[in-house]
Amino acid sequence: VFVLCLVAGCSICWFNTVCFVLCIRNFPTNRALALSLTISFNGVSAALYTLIANAINPDDETLYLFLNALVPLLASSLALVPILRQPPLQLLSTDTTSRDSFVFFVLNVLAVFTGLYLLLLNSLSSKASRARILLGGALILLLLPLCLPGIVCGRSWARRTVHTPAFCLEGPTFSSFDPDDFDQLHKELIGNDRNNNSSSVNPFSETNKEGLFGMIMEKGRLTVLGEEHPARLLVRRLDFWLYYVAYFCGGTIGLVYSNNLGQIAQSLGYYSQISAIVTLYSSFSFFGRLLSAAPDFMREYVFTANCVYSVYKLASTSPAIVRWLAIAVVPTPIAFFLLAASGGEAALLASTAMIGLSSGFIFAAAVSITSELFGPNSVSVNHNILITNIPIGSFLYGLLAALVYDSNVKSSNQENLLEEAMVCMGRDCYQQTFIWWGCISLLGLISSLLLFLRTRLAYYGYQRNRGRTQVS
Repeated sequence: VFVLCLVAGCSICWFNTVCFVLCIRNFPTNRALALSLTISFNGVSAALYTLIANAINPDDETLYLFLNALVPLLASSLALVPILRQPPLQLLSTDTTSRDSFVFFVLNVLAVFTGLYLLLLNSLSSKASRARILLGGALILLLLPLCLPGIVCGRSWARRTVHTPAFCLEGPTFSSFDPDDFDQLHKELIGNDRNNNSSSVNPFSETNKEGLFGMIMEKGRLTVLGEEHPARLLVRRLDFWLYYVAYFCGGTIGLVYSNNLGQIAQSLGYYSQISAIVTLYSSFSFFGRLLSAAPDFMREYVFTANCVYSVYKLASTSPAIVRWLAIAVVPTPIAFFLLAASGGEAALLASTAMIGLSSGFIFAAAVSITSELFGPNSVSVNHNILITNIPIGSFLYGLLAALVYDSNVKSSNQENLLEEAMVCMGRDCYQQTFIWWGCISLLGLISSLLLFLRTRLAYYGYQRNRGRTQVS
């Protein structure tokens, strides 16, 4: 089991890194949308595995191990062909960018329907006959994206042949700027900020320069977005460590909760509902990952006489994405304190959903944030430095939960012997753990708020310079 987990962990890290780099390089103007889709379907895999297992034999738990061996092998084999035949990287035209934006919009709509389907109908899959029907519908939804090339071709044909002033098929485009203009703007922004020595308007430049808070706000703060940070420079940045703590105390602690979810449900007396609870966490994690692309969907629209079109696009480097990181951490301490206060089924389900939504958003948004703050070309190295907190947090948070659990087993009068393992039953098994986890996640919330305040100047300068470019 140890060797299996070791090999699987290395494989996941390698696979994720390759996917992140491919998304950033191939879809520079739709980066957040591509990353959210890539990461979001990781969150729904547990619900899909449950559906497949129930369709084969609901009473055979060994099927999960078999599916873990077979499904990734088949999926990787299918993905190998397009990856090997990947075309060389080239600058994208405005038409290509607009087409990609339309494709990503359709993919996100399909992803939402897929998540709702698995969330709402998975509870009906306890019988093999119904599970097979539901699995057929899920497979259709997962295969629908393969029809997108035909839809894109049909849309292009319609634009050429049916386009009239009274019927506008352009619709809102999700990328209203040329990639060449984006690169030029980025270079000009870095040059201007360096020459002006960060002379942009800074809400904290004239105040708060004294004291601990002023030092935290001003010392070594980022003033330029997207500047490349090699590893040596990265680890000397206070912004990086604030980001590291926010991830460590936000997303990672949610992952550890999911790893202990089966034992938590068992100790609270809901052992028969473990599959449903895991599916709930998986589904809400899926939606949280999709929501990470929400800043990229924010647009301002104007109405003309005959059609609606977008005139402004909040970039994936919108300040909202860092602000949303702080907002995304908020449900986690609330959920843990709710679990500590109540051991009821409603509290367990609500807390699981909140933690899944929160951690899912953080997992997906983190790649874009790493790229934006510390450079897109260095993201493969920098993001792997960031996620070293996952094994560290898994060990520390898991050890804390185990020590509390074992101490309550020894002191409890309700000790059970199940397959030569001591089982703790009751709220006390995890109550102290939930309190500790809640306090730790509050630290992550504070860290994410400080990160937002420290990077606000860089985002403000970016948006101001970009607004000037668009006006000109």
